[in-house]
Amino acid sequence: MNISTTAHTADTAAVTAVLDRLTAAWKAGDGAAYGAEFTDDATYITYVGTLYIGGTEIGTAHQALFDSFLKGTQLASEIISIRFTGPGAALVITRGDVHKGKAGKLHKIQTYTLVRQANGDWKVAAFQNTKHKALMEAFSFKAQPATRPAAA
Repeated sequence: MNISTTAHTADTAAVTAVLDRLTAAWKAGDGAAYGAEFTDDATYITYVGTLYIGGTEIGTAHQALFDSFLKGTQLASEIISIRFTGPGAALVITRGDVHKGKAGKLHKIQTYTLVRQANGDWKVAAFQNTKHKALMEAFSFKAQPATRPAAA
């Protein structure tokens, strides 16, 4: 995990707790609890490109998913980095995926932007989910090696 400074220990714990609550809400199939971790004007972009606006809409949509396609699923994720861009803003990069039973390979990369609220709580203000396409990525790097990022 790449954390910009150890001075942010309490904030790092608070940001991580938000992600833990999202995971717990997903496991419980609780759309309202899931949506409650987002700001009222949050943007949420799924890996298929659907855009939801606001915690209420995010929670409502997820409840419909939890009651159908995503029933009984869980989130698996690992934090790649947490970077504080100011006293009340954090960018979190994770690898993750949805699973039933045992978690498999984490095929998606997510970006979370979290902001500190007036009461000190952290909420997700923006979320972007992208499915990693390793074969396409490998082809791109072979065709144009200069596109390979240092982290690859």
